[in-house]
Amino acid sequence: MHNVIVNTDISKGKINKNIYGHFAEHLGRCIYEGIWVGEDSPIPNTKGIRNDVLAALKNIKVPVLRWPGGCFADEYHWKDGVGPREGRKRMVNTHWGGVVENNHFGTHEFLLLCELLECEPYICGNVGSGTVQEMSEWVEYMTFGGESPMANWRKENGREQPWKLKYFGVGNENWGCGGNMRPEYYADLYRRFQTYVRNYGDNKIYKIAGGANVDDYNWTEVLMKNAGWLMDGLSLHYYTIPGDFWLGKGSALDFEEAEWFITMKKALHMDELITKHSTIMDKYDPEKRVGMIIDEWGTWFDVEPGTNPGFLYQQNSIRDALVAGVHFNIFHNHADRVQMTNIAQTVNVLQAMILTEGEKMILTPTYHVFDMFKVHQDAEVLAVESAVGSYEMGGEALPQVTVSASKDAEGKVHVSLVNIDHAGEAEISLDLRGFAAESVQASGTILTADRMNAHNTFEQPDAVAPKSFDGANVEGGRLSVKLPPMSVVTLAIH
Repeated sequence: MHNVIVNTDISKGKINKNIYGHFAEHLGRCIYEGIWVGEDSPIPNTKGIRNDVLAALKNIKVPVLRWPGGCFADEYHWKDGVGPREGRKRMVNTHWGGVVENNHFGTHEFLLLCELLECEPYICGNVGSGTVQEMSEWVEYMTFGGESPMANWRKENGREQPWKLKYFGVGNENWGCGGNMRPEYYADLYRRFQTYVRNYGDNKIYKIAGGANVDDYNWTEVLMKNAGWLMDGLSLHYYTIPGDFWLGKGSALDFEEAEWFITMKKALHMDELITKHSTIMDKYDPEKRVGMIIDEWGTWFDVEPGTNPGFLYQQNSIRDALVAGVHFNIFHNHADRVQMTNIAQTVNVLQAMILTEGEKMILTPTYHVFDMFKVHQDAEVLAVESAVGSYEMGGEALPQVTVSASKDAEGKVHVSLVNIDHAGEAEISLDLRGFAAESVQASGTILTADRMNAHNTFEQPDAVAPKSFDGANVEGGRLSVKLPPMSVVTLAIH
């Protein structure tokens, strides 16, 4: 028996809805085909943006979208992507497959996408191969409302009023594909570049510095020490990879029980990374003013056989769904420091929400977790105490169940539970402390499957889909919950 206490009257702060953010890079078929098909496409679209993908993303209430990269950001020159499309410069996407990028999806198209999604744009600027002037002029082009060379050019290109832009990243992975820099060097570059990321009018930009790769705690230390007061957010990148990044990450579908176990272990490692990076940030920022921005996370497997290795296309199974649920429970419980996360990536790349094939579209198991967990957006995270049993294999033990809880503006409590055990069910005694309702009622949604690699295909798009959950019994102020193996459950308690 697993014992969980939810203190419904003890709030630990707000779960920033941006924890449910997304990331769309110019990589493989994410932007082109996945989001952008062009206005002349037979696929139904709104000014070139796919209607089916748009509707699916609106349904999960995407709060913020990061663009144009990723590694692509530090070779992207924004001026090539504005103006009449037939005149835009073609370029080679050197990072991702060596394909030709025609720049048809640029600043105007991205900001239109965000307006249609009713989400905040998060733009990542070019430090690696760009200039201070180029970055400064991009911000001016997008946000300046008066008369200036860039504002006038924007108007010539069809946008009279400036856009509202809140989030701007000064470079990406500058320790790697963004320039192979030392932290001391990047800290100085960040200080210089961010100076010219200006606030025009009433537009206030939340500046995000390029942070550490996985457990590079020295990077966080150097950045916070040398530039912490000049940033609003500091990023962190961590991917769940069961194998070796260079020698073989593992298959998205063809794996054994041991690989399932190590995938869950790697996903749970996110908690340690957040804790240790937060401790360093606390040293320089005890008020937690600087947000931790985990703007790349998710599973990364070997590409699907027969696909372009530079396109990073992978299938998405119930295993991916559990990885997402584990991450969200961790993010909720670190909501005091984690202010945004962006899963990699939105469509057709890595741990995608959506897969497309021509005019066809399917929703992945990961999409369904985002849908089930959207009730936590901007809710108060509740204090949870848990004593859970172990999920064991090969002499190692992991906590079998992860949990988080929140209370929304109407006072409804939501509890999300993830049973990572591939074979064993979990019986949970859930004690609701401080809950005022005389008669407790619980309803729920579950995502589970009967095999470890269960996934959706274009032939069977609903093989893994949420269902109503009736495994919770109410007795007084206590719930008895039975979770099947490899399952994600969200309970609504009122």
